[in-house]
Amino acid sequence: MIIVTGATGALNGSTVAHLLETMPASDVAVVARDSAKAAHFADRGVEVRTGDYADPTSLPAAFAGADQLLLVSSNDPQADALALHRNAVEAAVEAGVGRVLYTSHQGAARDTPFGPGRDHEATERLLAESGLAWTSLRNGFYAHSLTWFLGDWRETGVVTVPADGPVSWTAREDAAEAAARILLADGAHDGPVTLTAPAAPTFAEVAAIAADVAGRPVETVVLGDDEWIAHQVSAGQPEPMARFMLGMYHAAAGGFFAGTDPLLGEILGREPRSVRDLLTAPLEATGH
Repeated sequence: MIIVTGATGALNGSTVAHLLETMPASDVAVVARDSAKAAHFADRGVEVRTGDYADPTSLPAAFAGADQLLLVSSNDPQADALALHRNAVEAAVEAGVGRVLYTSHQGAARDTPFGPGRDHEATERLLAESGLAWTSLRNGFYAHSLTWFLGDWRETGVVTVPADGPVSWTAREDAAEAAARILLADGAHDGPVTLTAPAAPTFAEVAAIAADVAGRPVETVVLGDDEWIAHQVSAGQPEPMARFMLGMYHAAAGGFFAGTDPLLGEILGREPRSVRDLLTAPLEATGH
């Protein structure tokens, strides 16, 4: 049986949908903190179990019988992600899970300026020390977050950043489909695997793509850290979140998101979605 956590979210929810295209619903279970939010899976015959990383006692039963277990990483910047992940890994050991697949990040590193990257690296060490068979899905930075990073560039013609560097912006939809294919490959991928789009443009290069898509100039302006934080706060972004994201820009400038790998395209059997695809889609949706 394949058991998937976080299936009420966009990433692993899409992975489950892909799994159900190939395998019977009786061979899939999902784990959710609020089972009511997974009712659409229950309606399709998928077993819905209740489990919460923050409640370790709920997890062994939720993971029981898993030949493969897909663990979604915590996406709460205020949480102690590593403690939550440790609870999940320890429960997987207790439940006798056959293999754990973990949604990590390309930028997983002990010395990255981006906090989640440090959590991912530490979680991979937990998995390596657990005695479990494991696969770490080091997904490229999810491309849909560019809509936040680029701000209101369509109105202003300006992309404001505190630092610039290459990022292998990768479609979350592609990462979700690849996860399903890796699960269906049943152990063909071991340890860390890197799943990225084929290119890693800088923000300046993304702005050039945006200019081409919009048919108007778009420039990149690099501000100092304090000035950029003030700019974000004035635009309505809470200061703690702005400071959290500042680490992403510094990690990009440090090359932590620069690498690309052909594996994603090989697994999908097609070219992964690009930054141009992302920037063009909203224009098509709005008719502009």
